Amino acid sequence: MAQLLQAAASVFCTTGYTAASTNAIAREAGVSPGTLYQFFPNKEAIAIELGDRLVHEMRETYGEALAPVEPGTSLEEAVGTAVDRFVDFGCRHPVFFALTHGPDIPGRIAEEHDALHATLLSRVEALLSSFAPDTPAADVARTAQVCLSTYKAGLELVLAHEGAERDAYVRELKHLLVRYLAPMVGEHAASRSVHPWIDTP
Repeated sequence: MAQLLQAAASVFCTTGYTAASTNAIAREAGVSPGTLYQFFPNKEAIAIELGDRLVHEMRETYGEALAPVEPGTSLEEAVGTAVDRFVDFGCRHPVFFALTHGPDIPGRIAEEHDALHATLLSRVEALLSSFAPDTPAADVARTAQVCLSTYKAGLELVLAHEGAERDAYVRELKHLLVRYLAPMVGEHAASRSVHPWIDTP
């Protein structure tokens, strides 16, 4: 089963969910279609099993990435830690992005992703509130939505590059989020810019 799921992840990333077929997945796994059907009745079942496993791992990732910060933690440090953990997950499992951002993903995966997004959003709101406790809840919620949307757009760019260029896009994403959030939490909380050549008071 693990071999089939790994093969499916590769095929979904390469062709997209719609164009993928059980024959292509079986071929990628080096097994016959009959062997695949012993485990999964169709590609939707494969995608759902893969999605369930990845959602579980993603929940663990954001639990670590968005844990309450220690007193004295700078905005830069908090953003950097969260981005690094999420980017690491995205780079290790690019199929998660492929399965959750397509126009035709299976309904169950869409539901799981929506639930994950809602929980993730609440965790981001809690993290922002710890930095800016006097900010109205509506402003925090709006800012959290912008942060998540910015991260998702940035992740697409990160996944499209490799090596030093990928690292550069990660730095740009961190810099963008820190500079966006600094006015809300106060410039002093940002400590210093992600970019060493820009001084932050």
